[in-house]
Amino acid sequence: MNRPARLHLACTPHSIEDRGLIAYLADCAIQAGFETRALLVGDIGNKGKGAFVDLDNRPIQLLFKLYPWEWLFADPFSHSLSMDATRFIEPPWKAVLSNKGILPLLWAMAPGHPNLLPAYFEDDPAREKLEGRYARKPLYSREGSNIVLVDGGRVLDRDDGPYGKDGFIWQALAELPACDGNFPVVGSWIIGEEACGMGIREDSSPITKNTSRFVPHAIVG
Repeated sequence: MNRPARLHLACTPHSIEDRGLIAYLADCAIQAGFETRALLVGDIGNKGKGAFVDLDNRPIQLLFKLYPWEWLFADPFSHSLSMDATRFIEPPWKAVLSNKGILPLLWAMAPGHPNLLPAYFEDDPAREKLEGRYARKPLYSREGSNIVLVDGGRVLDRDDGPYGKDGFIWQALAELPACDGNFPVVGSWIIGEEACGMGIREDSSPITKNTSRFVPHAIVG
């Protein structure tokens, strides 16, 4: 399949951070040879056939959107045939990986795996195996929202937010090391079973929130 020459990038209107990220990604795409167009998610049009369109009725053949898939699945647009005509960067199957329900499933498939923490759905009696030391996480959540850290009935930390109506999982508590009052956590990007990038987030609380500081790192082979 030929690569579309134009990349559309969309976000919601209320986040300065999202607008900044869209501008950065557009710059990267231009350097890679794309023509780019930025627009708001609410300005994406649907003509009933063919790809989605922008405000100038140009077809959106390739789209990057800062808009969660679970929100889109609940929108009438998700039932449009245009979903098959527009290609998405961050495709729909990524919704499986962003759903924390995958954590209990992975643990059930590979219990004891060194790269996994024990995890159970909240309505699973097996959660008692965690012996009161767990992180309660919504199935859908971002940047620490609605997470509670519990140790023996004592709440170590919690963060409020808009998530949780879809349910929760319990995951074994893995406390982060404290470094001068800060709590760093490492994230790694894997491509083809090889580590290709790493990011370190550090927050002043055990829950890594949207107030955390971020340092990127490149791995050069």
